[in-house]
Parts: sequence; structure tokens; C-alpha cells
Amino acid sequence: MGNIIELRPDEPVRLDQDQLEMLVLQMGPQGADQMVSHAMEELAVLLARAERHHREGAVDRLREAVRALVAIAQKVGMTTLARVGRDALYLAAGRDSAAYCAVLARLLRIGESSLVAVWDLQDMRV
Repeated sequence: MGNIIELRPDEPVRLDQDQLEMLVLQMGPQGADQMVSHAMEELAVLLARAERHHREGAVDRLREAVRALVAIAQKVGMTTLARVGRDALYLAAGRDSAAYCAVLARLLRIGESSLVAVWDLQDMRV
């Protein structure tokens, strides 16, 4: 029993640079920056809400939060987060609770990593 290995899953997140550039072209640099900042705040709230709803067993409310999260993630170019969110939505409707819990944990990890990636990107522009 002394050989316990703790796994720390870590995967890189990707931001769709084309989507971010399109936002800048459509809204201008300041407008795009404000929209992305607001989106990041919303994503942080939605991630926390999804986690809370999962703990409470409120699957319908969790799905609502994840659907909103996916829409925002797609809008700001967080493709990995959006994809994992769609996976979580698919599994929330099924009977494989182990897969659902694993994907939800991955969604929370990817969400946090995505937020950090965008914050780092914004820091580079300042």
C-alpha cells in the first residue's frame, strides 16, 4: 500500500486565435477586450454554479449552466472548453455516472485552465 500514485491530469487548452481576431475586427480592440473580460466573469460564475448544482444533484440546473457556458466559450474562442461542455451535456442525460463525473471534473479543470490562459493573454497586451 506504500505505492500510491496521485494522478494530476493536466492538458493544454487552446484558444481559437481566429475567433479572437474576428472579435477585434468586429468590435474593435477595446470592445473585444471588454466583451472577453465580461465573458470570463460569466464563465467563472457558470463553472462555480455547475459545480454547485452537481453537488446538489440538480441536473437540470447544471445542464442550464453548462449550456450557457458552452455558448460563451464558443463566442470567445475557448474551443476545448466548449467541446468538453458539450460532452458533459451529453453524459448528463445518460446512465453512465462514472463517465459523467469524470467529464464534469475535466470540464472544471479545463474551465480553470482556459480562464488562466485568457488572463495571461490579456496580461501580455497591457
